[in-house]
Amino acid sequence: MEYVRYAEAAGFEAVWQAESRLVRDAIVPMAAFAAVTDRIRIGSGVINNWTRNAAIIAATFSTLDDLAPGRIICGIGAWWDPLARQVGIDRRKPLLAMREVVETVRRLLAMEKVTFEGEFVSVHDIEIDIVHGHRNPKQVPIYIGATGDRMMELTGEIADGVVLNYLVSPTYNRKAIDLLDAGARKAGRSLDDIDRPQLIVCSLDDDRAKALDNARELVTQYLGQQPHIMKASGVSSELLDQINQVLTWPATEAQIHEAMKLVPDDVVQLITASGTPEECRAKVREYVENGCTCPILYPLGDDVKAMIDAFAK
Repeated sequence: MEYVRYAEAAGFEAVWQAESRLVRDAIVPMAAFAAVTDRIRIGSGVINNWTRNAAIIAATFSTLDDLAPGRIICGIGAWWDPLARQVGIDRRKPLLAMREVVETVRRLLAMEKVTFEGEFVSVHDIEIDIVHGHRNPKQVPIYIGATGDRMMELTGEIADGVVLNYLVSPTYNRKAIDLLDAGARKAGRSLDDIDRPQLIVCSLDDDRAKALDNARELVTQYLGQQPHIMKASGVSSELLDQINQVLTWPATEAQIHEAMKLVPDDVVQLITASGTPEECRAKVREYVENGCTCPILYPLGDDVKAMIDAFAK
């Protein structure tokens, strides 16, 4: 909450609350951020479309909009395995499931009375049941956290924006932009109609070596967990093979620290904005030049305010 107030005072446009592992849900922090700020927008980056049904998602984001009118962004993603599987979720037909949820949530937030009979969403004659207050449509845009090709194209077709993934190289974005454009054209829209914020890991310190080491642990874990994305970003197959010989899933702390020794500085800087303030700003500009419309800075290290200051200049 303190960092969000500080970012708002520094002129930042938005803050995004993640929801990934079973650590912290997104909604409670979003409400806290909304309660202590006046201007900054607040997004979920991202909740998943499986564990809350469409009606509850719509009611939740309608409530957040009551707290911070016009400042809430609903970011939804398809979640990931093995975590989804471990809690009993079978992520079959993810494209159809996402389409049905987004359509239903959007219609409910528009204050429509909705009946929808799909494979994943089944609702009958429901609406956001506001007893006191206005019934104007809620201005809550829906963004999809897309990674795969077909989900990216679907995002271009049905969403207000995309939350582009982190720990990819800037050039990795080019294919994503082409897919978004193709999806947008299906719906009679253009790429300019789709907002494209991107999560960017940022490890900033005047001590360059310290900044790189702060990022190396997260990079090492991701190299082991998402080798297909890392390969597409330009990481060598040889390095990925070496890391996979050390890491298991879930990786132990000892395995991660051992594998970190294999990850050179240039790989850390390939997929993160890490180093001195000047290096970090230059790397973020690369993501913008490759299609990101608004960086979402994922801070590593102890001094978050220093990062905010560095990018507020």
